[in-house]
Amino acid sequence: MKRPFSTFEDLEDFFSRLASPGIRPGLERIARLLKQLGNPEKRFSAIHIVGTNGKGSTAAFTERILRESGYTTALYTSPHLESPAERLLFSGVPLSLEEWSACAFEVEDALNDDPTLREDPPTFFEIVTATAFLLCEHRDVDIAVVEAGLGGRLDATNLLGNICLTLITSISMDHMDFLGDTLESIAGEKFAVMRTRTPAVFSGTPAQLVPLFRSTANELGALPNTTAELCSCEEIRNESGRLSYVYRLLHPALLSSIGGEAKSFDQNAVIPVSTSLRGMYQIENSVLAISGILLLVSCFPKITSDTIRRGIAAARWPGRFETIDSTPPLVLDGGHNPGGVEKLTESLGAVYGGKKIGVVYGCMKDKAYPECLELLRKVCSSLYCVSVPENPRAAQPELLAETARSHGWKPEDISVLHDPLEAIRVASLSNEVVVCCGSLYLIGYVKSRLSFLKKERNE
Repeated sequence: MKRPFSTFEDLEDFFSRLASPGIRPGLERIARLLKQLGNPEKRFSAIHIVGTNGKGSTAAFTERILRESGYTTALYTSPHLESPAERLLFSGVPLSLEEWSACAFEVEDALNDDPTLREDPPTFFEIVTATAFLLCEHRDVDIAVVEAGLGGRLDATNLLGNICLTLITSISMDHMDFLGDTLESIAGEKFAVMRTRTPAVFSGTPAQLVPLFRSTANELGALPNTTAELCSCEEIRNESGRLSYVYRLLHPALLSSIGGEAKSFDQNAVIPVSTSLRGMYQIENSVLAISGILLLVSCFPKITSDTIRRGIAAARWPGRFETIDSTPPLVLDGGHNPGGVEKLTESLGAVYGGKKIGVVYGCMKDKAYPECLELLRKVCSSLYCVSVPENPRAAQPELLAETARSHGWKPEDISVLHDPLEAIRVASLSNEVVVCCGSLYLIGYVKSRLSFLKKERNE
């Protein structure tokens, strides 16, 4: 019998050795692998979440509401920030290495038993996804909340066999090499995951995509909704470290659709909610989660107004406008494309408007960093360009600085420091707020060293 791996990093290396390199859109490889494994993806109910920005936060809100309602859950997300164990949680708890190892060896055997897969192995993400689906089958969860990878139609997660709800977050330009070079082509890839006779909710951002969302849903026979049609969001406040608002359901017809359990909600389905996730964009993400959950009450009758409130309040999602309590405050945000950075700058203006903000920025060289740097210039007064350590895809800080100068940043406001921790230390000396953003890999690097960073900043 094979021995379990010693660390999750060893497990990750094992998956990498099994996989073919790079990103290779297509479903043939993982479909064949899942068939070899007995099609575990068909043996549990799932909520499928696609989009460009906000998928992880929406998944976290959705899963926590279901957990607070008394259901056993799986939460599958990517990428991880600090440990591969973060990618799959069962009722909020990471799996042991022994469980991961056992299923990883099953996947290895399935690959070795198939000549076609030996010749043309699945990608890293496909292998991890197949392993996660196998673990969900073994755990016999009530429902899994599954975040898509970079795509939709050709994403490995699109082989889920029992989807009861599709949630579509905001869509913007990203991964153009694989999804297309227009907003409509990217959206088309995302919308294509909707299922026949299955509810789908789109955040409606940007509004120009709503007609395409509706026409695609009609072609697929899905049951489309936008959050603007389902609800209103009132009495928004962002203070004392929490974001709060009142969710008001607009369509009484939705209440009738949840049948006898409508008594679980007040007459007008008015739900005051509060979250510790402070970015203003979390309103859109949490509203999307609540709207989708309300469409499931007939299937999951233990959901109530109270479990929705508790779920939103208890949800955690690190690295998204995550504020470290220090002097000055440090905000960590994984915004890595223009859409994400635009939402970040809106939140910075709402929470820290009028304060001097320094931004520590590092990103991957294949991202749209010129547009991101231009957006950051509107709210930040100084820029510290850094590398993303141990990542060969990272853009060089000198290139980022040169790009920033050509997009309106004054040379005297730009610094080049390869080490992100040193950049944060330097930025803390002359700013009232420090923001670190540009890449989830950068945020993961910084978060894994937070104890050291806090000690350095407070000495």
